[in-house]
Formats: sequence, structure tokens, C-alpha cells
Amino acid sequence: MKSLIKFFSSVKLAIVLLIIITSASILGTLVPQGRSAAEYAARYGQMSDLMIRIEVTRLYQSWWYIGLLLMFSMNTIVCTLMRLPPKLKKAFQPVLEFEQKKLRSLKIKDQLETNETVEHTKERVKTALFSRRYRIKESTKKSYFFIFAQKKRLGIFGSDVVHLGLLIILAGGIISGMAGFRTTLSIKEGQTLPVPNEDFSLRLDKFETEYYANGSVKDWKSTLTVIDNDKEALSKVVEVNHPLTYKGVVFYQSSYGLHWDNPLVEIHVTDKNDASISEYITLKIGDTAVFSNQRLELHAMSFIPDFVLNERNEVVTRSLEPNNPAVFIKVVKERKEIFSGWLFAKYPDFARMHSQKETGLSFNLANFKAGQYSGIQIARDPGVSLIWAGCIFLMLGFFIAFYWIPSEIRVIIEEQKGRTRIILGGSASKKTESFKQEFEKIIEFIRK
Repeated sequence: MKSLIKFFSSVKLAIVLLIIITSASILGTLVPQGRSAAEYAARYGQMSDLMIRIEVTRLYQSWWYIGLLLMFSMNTIVCTLMRLPPKLKKAFQPVLEFEQKKLRSLKIKDQLETNETVEHTKERVKTALFSRRYRIKESTKKSYFFIFAQKKRLGIFGSDVVHLGLLIILAGGIISGMAGFRTTLSIKEGQTLPVPNEDFSLRLDKFETEYYANGSVKDWKSTLTVIDNDKEALSKVVEVNHPLTYKGVVFYQSSYGLHWDNPLVEIHVTDKNDASISEYITLKIGDTAVFSNQRLELHAMSFIPDFVLNERNEVVTRSLEPNNPAVFIKVVKERKEIFSGWLFAKYPDFARMHSQKETGLSFNLANFKAGQYSGIQIARDPGVSLIWAGCIFLMLGFFIAFYWIPSEIRVIIEEQKGRTRIILGGSASKKTESFKQEFEKIIEFIRK
């Protein structure tokens, strides 16, 4: 038991845990949280499997991160409890009887003699201390009279209030990690999706992207509507730093992108044998278009935004960005396939076409257009109120520690050969120069 207390009371342990927790939190900021496995695979490649396995992609809910918070909490509790009893005794049950040599060993001290009686001198000293708002405790032993004066004694507990604030923040983080959730919905305009772990849904009514004059993105906005019990409960335009909150769930605008579920493609058809044939055909994937006097049918079968062949010579997309867009088409004449293959927008000469017979027809992917999706981050943080309360205690603790400086003055009064001798000594944890000036004013008051 003693070894366990010694382990958790270690300052080195606190420093190591702080470094690890801070580093992990930075990693959690850099790595998007709560995305789909496909998004992580597209972004991080083979590393994505390891990241998902060690829960970097849901770091704040991971068992090891919560374990670190629990260890740091235990470390803070043990350190605080071990240092609290001496502080309580010093603040509320100080030793009133003390030796003269200890008083004279203080840096701030003085000694006076007067012809007044001990009682009169005692009242004069107490009046001087009261005028400076000191709390006084008295004791008598034989011919000695002891006065112990304290000021701003609660300042002793500044670091403990900071620790309390940290513990409340850690409790909020642990509760949010264990009972909360954070995920991202990729939602298309007009689409309604159920909110995970909740009994209501979310609809994207409108998505807008604003651009600067140079073409870079300025802002993106989502008009969201919450559907609860088949009724529209709340609507709001959500943008970065302006979330929507409903029943404790917060919806943030976190990202946007292109979705390739049903893109629009434009195919340019020409015939080297007949210059009059030059048609631009626009259709969606899965649709069929008829051209050239209704004799030919063009089928758009599938679309790949970033075409690449994998190790097994299979067609896959390397990313969700249109870096190498390609469309697979099939051309049918009189119910017989005469063309099939891939057309590349950026490399029209590399069309992978298969022709059943020689014709003069040529096909090119002239243009394409995909719809946009809005990335809405959804978060429920049941511990957020505790985190805010902890921050308040943290700030209060720092204020007490740095601005509510405790000080104390000890006085011994004794009668010696018909005269009364006064020995005074004082100390303050900080701002010793200011305390020294106050101490000198008290001495001056007593002298007068």
C-alpha cells in the first residue's frame, strides 16, 4: 500500500503523464476523429488499419487515453491529500507557542522595548495588527505572551483549488469519453440521415460554398433541419464556429467534398469518316443516351475520380479527389455492343477502348460534374458542463495562488526588569518587499 501511495504521489509521474496526455491530445487534433474507414484509407493508405486498431481515430473515447486521464487524476488526488493536512493545520490550528531563536531566525524581524505594562503593550500590538486586517490568536505561558497573526490565509490553498479544478476537468473528460460520442456525417443536399445514438434525424436543406476572388474557398454553410417525431423541430444555417445544438447534441460544420454516387458526365462523340458528326452527350452514370440518328446507344456504366490499377490489376480509386477522372462506357448498335472501355478526362489519348469492329467513331470524356456533400461533425459531451466548472475553479485557484498572498506575524511579549520587551517576526510566501513595508508600518504604529 505504501509503495502504491509513493508511486502515485510522485511528481515525476505527473510530469510524464502530462507529456503523454499533451502529445496524445495534439495527435487527436491533427488526425480527424470519427470518420469512416474508407476516408482514412484514402487519406493515410496502409497506415489507416493500424490507426483504427490503436483507436487514434477515436482517441478521446479510447481505453488507453481514458486510462491516462484516470492515472493523472489519481496522481493529483494523492498529491493533494498528502499535502493538505499540514496546510489545514497551518491555516486553522497553528502552533501559538514558539521559541525566540526561531523568531530571530526570520529574515523580516524586529525587537522593541517599552516602559508600558504588558497588558497595555499587548493591546497596542493587537490594535496595530487589527488595523492591517490580521486575524489574531493568543496564548500565554509563564511570563510570556504569544500573538499569532494571519492575513489572507486562504491563499495557502491556491494550489489545492487549482488541483480541484484539474480534477473536475479530468472528470468531465472521462465522462465525455465514456458516455459521449463524436462522429462525422457526410450528408448530401436534400438527404435525411438518422443521428447516431439518438432518436431524431438530420436533413441538409442547402449547402453553399463561398469563394474569394482568387478562387480559394472563403466559407461553407449548411442549412440543417432537425426532424424529431416526423416533425421539423429546429432549423439553422451552420458554418465554422457557429454550430447547431439540439437536446445536448452539437452539430459542427467540419468539412465538405465531392460525392461520386451519381455524377454527371459529358461525352464528346466524333466520326473521322463523317465530319458532320460531333455531338456532346450529357448523362448520369447508369443512364443511356441515344445519338447519331437514334442508331447508337451510349451507356455510362461507372465513374472513377482517381483511376489507378491495384496489384491485382483491378480498377480502384486512389482518392476521392478528381486527380485522374475516368468513365466506363458501352456503346450498343442494334442490341449489339460495338464499343466498351474507359475514357480519361486528362489523358484522352489513353482511352482503354475495346471495339468489336472497325468504325470511325471516337469518344472523349469532355467534362464531368459531381454533387457536393457537407461534413457535419456530431458531438455529445455530457461532461462539458463539468469541464467549464473545472476551468472556473482553475482560474480561481490561479488567482488565489498569485494574488491572494498569505502572510503571518508572530509576536512574543515579556516583562523583563520593569520593562516590556516585544519581539516580532513575519513571513510571506510571495511579494516579500510589500510585506516588509507593511511590517515596518506595524512596527512604527507600535512605537508611537
